Amino acid sequence: RAFLEQYPGAAIVYDIRSSWAVRDWVVRLGGRPIVERVGHSYIKQTMRRENAVFGGEVSGHYYFRDHFYADNGFIPWLKVMTMLSRQHVTLSALVASLGPYYLSGEINSTVQDVGAVIKRLAERYSDGEISYLDGITVSYPDWHFNVRPSANDPVVRLNLEARSREMMEQKRDEVLALIRQDA
Repeated sequence: RAFLEQYPGAAIVYDIRSSWAVRDWVVRLGGRPIVERVGHSYIKQTMRRENAVFGGEVSGHYYFRDHFYADNGFIPWLKVMTMLSRQHVTLSALVASLGPYYLSGEINSTVQDVGAVIKRLAERYSDGEISYLDGITVSYPDWHFNVRPSANDPVVRLNLEARSREMMEQKRDEVLALIRQDA
């Protein structure tokens, strides 16, 4: 919020694992949300290309155009504390205002063939909106998931989000069954 108040209409870059709450919040505040692959080099490159004022990753890395795209956890902490103080709200109230989203957390699965897993998911969820930005991301109006390969291990990482806890649990189990089918 602080960055979009200072730079109206600015671009904000976030990684593909992020909640829809990030996208919704940026749009609500008049910014331009840009999703990017996981990893600081991708985030920073996109920030420079798009002249984004802020970039963030689920892993807790935050980057700032005005600070040479440096990773800094102290600046966001100060911004949040300032916002809470000025608005006289609690952190839990601020988080609750982000929307009713339920996340699976990142779930790792060892697989024999990453390509086969991604193909199987693409076939099963072909009626969804599919992106191959980082692994495979499939989106529906009420839920979405990303499955991406580890750079170092024969592992895929699932991140899934839905608008209800029940749907998140059901879809998480459904997608995991497909991922682990040949494990």
